[in-house]
Order: sequence, then C-alpha cells, then structure tokens
Amino acid sequence: MSTFTYAADVVTGIPHLAGGALAATTDPTDNPVADFSDTPWWLSLVKALLIFVFLLVNTLIMIWFERRVIGRMQQRPGPNRTGPFGLLQTLADGIKLALKEDLTPKHADKVVFALAPAIAGAMAFVSFAIIPMGPMVSMFGHRTPLQLTDVPVSVLLVLAVAGVGVYGIVLAGWSSGSTYPLLGGLRSTAQVISYEIAMGLSLVAVFLFAGSMSTSQIVAAQNNFWYIVLIPSFLVYVVTMVGETNRLPFDLAEGEGELTGGFHTEYSSLKFAMFFLGEYVNMFTVSALATTMFLGGWQAPPGIAAINDGMFNEGWWGLLWFVIKLWAFMFFFVWLRGSLPRVRYDQFMRFGWKFLIPFTLAWVVVVAFLRAAQNNWIGGPALTIGNRTFPLVMIAFIVLVGGGVLLASWIWDNKKIEREAEKDAPPPEEIDPFAGGYPVPPLPGQRLREPAPALTERGTDPSASTEEATHA
Repeated sequence: MSTFTYAADVVTGIPHLAGGALAATTDPTDNPVADFSDTPWWLSLVKALLIFVFLLVNTLIMIWFERRVIGRMQQRPGPNRTGPFGLLQTLADGIKLALKEDLTPKHADKVVFALAPAIAGAMAFVSFAIIPMGPMVSMFGHRTPLQLTDVPVSVLLVLAVAGVGVYGIVLAGWSSGSTYPLLGGLRSTAQVISYEIAMGLSLVAVFLFAGSMSTSQIVAAQNNFWYIVLIPSFLVYVVTMVGETNRLPFDLAEGEGELTGGFHTEYSSLKFAMFFLGEYVNMFTVSALATTMFLGGWQAPPGIAAINDGMFNEGWWGLLWFVIKLWAFMFFFVWLRGSLPRVRYDQFMRFGWKFLIPFTLAWVVVVAFLRAAQNNWIGGPALTIGNRTFPLVMIAFIVLVGGGVLLASWIWDNKKIEREAEKDAPPPEEIDPFAGGYPVPPLPGQRLREPAPALTERGTDPSASTEEATHA
C-alpha cells in the first residue's frame, strides 16, 4: 500500500501534502486497490459469509441497544424480560414476525410486491463488500486484507448501490395498490435522490486529499491525520447519511402521523422483516463509510497508534478500532431518534436543495483551489509570510469567497427582517373581497370595500357576459 506523508497548513488549518507534492514511496495509481493476490476464491466466500453474519448479529444487538438507550432517555426500562437484560427480545420478535400470516393486498401487483423487499434487503448487504474492516491478516494460511473486494472507484459503487436500493422502497409503495404506501414511496425517492447529490459532493474533498476513490487507499492516506479535519464535508455527510437511511428526524417516507406506516403499510411477516433488516443494515453501511472516509477506517486513534511502533495498527487490532468507531455512529443514530422531532417534508427538501447542495458545491471549489495552490499548480506573483508562500490568486480567491459569504449572509438577514416585519404587520382595516379573483371573507374588525361600479352592474344584470365584465 502507499505511504503518504502529510503536514498541516498553519494558516488555513487544512492539511496538505508535505512539500506541495506526494512525498510517498509509491503513487496511488501504482497500487490503486488492496492486495488480494493471496486470496483464493473459497476464502472470499468465507469472508462474504462472515460479513453477512457480522451484519445480522450487529443488527440484532442494535435493535436491543436502541430500545434500551431510548428507554433510559425516556425514563423507562426498555426490554428486560426475555433473556438476560432483555438480550433475546430481538430474537423473539424476529421469530414472531416469521410466524405471522403473510398477507398480500387484493389489488397489489403480486410479483413486484414480493420482489421489492428482496431488493431493499439485498442491496443493503452489497455495499459493505468494499469496506476495509482491518489490515492484512492471516486467515487459513493465507495473507489477505479484512475486506471482501476493492475497486478503484469503490466509493462510487456504494453510491450506485444506494441508488438501486431505493427501487425497493418505491416499488413497494407502487405495487401495494394503496394511496399511503404510494405517497411514502414517492417521498422516499425524492428524498434519497436529493440527498445523494449532497452526499457525493461531500466526499469529493476526501478524494482530492487522498488521491484515490479506493476505500483501502483512502484509509492508507489517513495514516498521519484523519479527514475529519475537513469539517464541512464531515458535517454535510452526517446530515445526508441520516436522510439516506430514512431515520428520525428524517423518516418522512413512513411518517405515522401522515402516511400510516408509509411505503410498507401493506407488508407483514418476513416481507416486513426484510425492510426492517434493510434499514438497520443501511445504517451500518453509511456508518462504516463515514468511518472509512473521515475517521481513519480501521486505524487506531493517533495516541494509541504511536505505542510500540504501531503494534495496535497491525493484525486483528484493526477490526476492534473499526467496530468501536462504527458503534459510535450507531449511538449517534439512536441519540437523534430519542432527541429530535420529525421535521416537515417541505422544510427537509428545501434544506437539501437550497442549502446543502449549494454549500457543498462552493466547498468543493474552495478545496480544489487550495489543493492546486498547495501543489504549486497556480503560477503568478506570490506573497511570502515566514517560510510559507501564498499565490496572490489564491489570496484573492479566498477574499472573494469570504466576501461573497458575508454578502449572502447580509442579504439573508435583511430578507429575514422584512419577512418578520410583514408577518407582524397588522391586517388592513378595509379589504377588497374580489381582489384575488374569488370572494374572501373579512377578518374580525375588517370592513369590506365597496365593489367597483362595473362589478355592481354585472351583478344586477344577469344577461351581462363575462367578456363585457372583463372589458369593463
């Protein structure tokens, strides 16, 4: 794997490559993916089975964990009867779901109705195949990475699979032959498509610093610092991953107060269990991707990684750090669900299209410009401060961006003040009931303005035509 040497920009706080270029023993293009040369096909099958079991067991624990934590947050015990500490409650619920009657609505498209939960459940597992869960380890006499597979565009594969997974939801809503599931499916489609754009843009800054879209290479590039220092990208990704998984406060595709159960209202038994399983596995997938992209993946925290020449970054230790980081994000999901109310759908979509996407576009431009300046790709006059050289073009660009942000904030504040003034303004004492083209009843304390003579004549003369009244 490539070894990168990085330093931190003392002015901007954004990390940069030491010396303005790659100080590496190898370039990422020389070894763009993880090394699977000593991994036979049967070992790949074993790893696929282990990943499947890992996700299933973690889902069982996660459901119990979520109930217990939210129970404590709401001052109630949560599940505590079935098994020690209620640990077997999730297993009991799964058995109960399997034994329930499997109902299919009379007017449903039966083939698509059965296919939709299979798509939603299967796609949730596929994305985890490219997540590096640890370094090279020894398994059954072979040296292999703790990763099922890797490609040069692994992160794009995750986004593509997430786009396919939404077909399960929209097909479930459409095939049910019912209004509320259809509305839930349409909501989810618009929601996932909208927030996938911002999610993809939030990861571009990571690609620029890592020099690769391979998940294994991105983890290797975080050897000296984690990309969580790219705070705007991290915050945008955290918001979009909650929207992608339809979790509170963004579970608008299944809002019980508006859409009953949303897209899975008509589902029962194991078909409903597949949607339930897919939602939780998706949570693990987006959390694992966040760990990989921003928290160093399977690498130990910086202080621990320095002990004994990095012994805690070798072997199976990586799996421990990966699981700890993964569960930190899962606790974040639970904390959000127990703390925040559901937002309104129009507010959620407005936030995504009018703030997140423009903000991430501007951030990507800024990061790309800074990377070009740090690698000395921008010529022209420069300003030297201490031992650092800054191209004047870069300084002018940062000033323009900062000025644009300040100007936009000032305009936004003025508009907000105007809207609040209009909202607080008292209603007029006299109104025209026909001003909008249809009669409007007056508010208490208001009086009606006398109608125009032409309207009075038209009202008294039933033979007057619409064209004559319009002309008058």
